[in-house]
Amino acid sequence: MKRSTKLTSVAAGVAVAGTAGVLGLVLAGPALAETGPSASPSASTAAGDREAERAQRQDEFAAALATELGVDKAKVAAALEKVQAARQAEAKADRTAELKTRLDAAVAEGKLTADQAAAILEAAESGVLPQGGGRGGPGGPGAFGGGHGPGGR
Repeated sequence: MKRSTKLTSVAAGVAVAGTAGVLGLVLAGPALAETGPSASPSASTAAGDREAERAQRQDEFAAALATELGVDKAKVAAALEKVQAARQAEAKADRTAELKTRLDAAVAEGKLTADQAAAILEAAESGVLPQGGGRGGPGGPGAFGGGHGPGGR
């Protein structure tokens, strides 16, 4: 009989701890949502550092390429930015087309309504959804264009 009482006490303790944990998440959730990702100085600093490093590497690359070709560095940098912008636009168009295909399939399978699919596509096109780079890229699996999240491939 002691063992059953002990087991009941342990189960009750786990239930109380679980309930307290869920309650803590429910209460903390809105506070966390209000602060947003920019509230973390280390996250914004890390992103700023990465951006500064990327800009420095691109500047060094443009200078080396300009020297090799005997062309003005500003002209090479402008050409690199133009090509990069075109590639980014193409990648976004590809991600949007992939998303539209997946949404159309979800509508055909009855998982979404046409209005829901249109709202998701509009959110993606307007930049509301994260713009992950797909499998293994920025945003990782499951991000916009990832395909490994819930319901993914």
